[in-house]
Amino acid sequence: MLKRVFIFLFCIVTSSIYAQVGGESTYQFLNLVSSPRQAALGGKVLTNYDYDVTSPLYNPATINDEMDNQLALNYSSYLGGISYGTAAYAYTWDRRVQTFHIGMTYINYGSFDGYDINGVSTGSFTGNEAALSLGYAKQIGFSDFYAGANLKIITSKLEQYNSIGGALDLGIMYINERLDFHAALTVRNLGAQLKTYAGLNESLPLEINFGMSQTLENVPIRWHLTLENLQEWPIGFSNPARATTDLDGEQTQEKVGFLNEVLRHTILGVELFPDRGFNVRLGYNFRRSEELRIVDQRNFSGLSFGVGIKLNKMRFSYTHARYTGASNTSFFGLQIDLR
Repeated sequence: MLKRVFIFLFCIVTSSIYAQVGGESTYQFLNLVSSPRQAALGGKVLTNYDYDVTSPLYNPATINDEMDNQLALNYSSYLGGISYGTAAYAYTWDRRVQTFHIGMTYINYGSFDGYDINGVSTGSFTGNEAALSLGYAKQIGFSDFYAGANLKIITSKLEQYNSIGGALDLGIMYINERLDFHAALTVRNLGAQLKTYAGLNESLPLEINFGMSQTLENVPIRWHLTLENLQEWPIGFSNPARATTDLDGEQTQEKVGFLNEVLRHTILGVELFPDRGFNVRLGYNFRRSEELRIVDQRNFSGLSFGVGIKLNKMRFSYTHARYTGASNTSFFGLQIDLR
């Protein structure tokens, strides 16, 4: 059974002829961070196998009975006046064996002023998108491997144009309880548009990620390492603003080396006191840092910081993420134990 799962995931990965990152596909909101905890740890974490009921929005293999009757609501005031949020709930059925997960991601792009080709005002318009997911995970036999899937229905409205899509997320996870070590692989957004905006069929933002994490034996720290967008190589592009000019006036464009390419796929995170009622989270996203870095200035792009507090049956989370010197984001979250 385990061999078949690996072969299935391998076939999906190798069949991706054309990869998309940022602006090359529709429904880009599907790959936004799902919670303050994830945002604080760099933006993408696949290996949190615990109470966090928002984790399955990114990796369905993390669905487990600790999430039973947990409800989470998360909100972020994003860049440029955009607001988005997520909600998640899990319920365990059949003597704590079968756990089902439902999630929602919603984004509102705000209000825009419309004009025709002659510059005459046509009034204001809005844009919003949403995705509803249903997820399930199961242990593979009596092994240390778990597999899960999310089925997603996607709706999008941009001005007078509407679109509907369907997608599937697949995840597989390895858990070594003796070492407290987790590893996971996800293939996200396998699907297509069921209804296009205006007759043009667009691809979905396929994303393949791999992650690892471990709690240190004698220190209350859990480290996280995520390799994102493995379907895209190279992922780095030279920045024209970093071109150099010699004495003859000839320009040399920035070269993105192999090590820099690897780093742009890398996200690091650290969680202090991960099992306590109060914990601190730090993260660093190398690609965000490099792409938003201003020449000859230090603006700490790519850094993120967050905290989590547990009070009785509620958990509060907050994260501040650095993007540029002019714009940063805050993410708020609340998880309620309904048992």
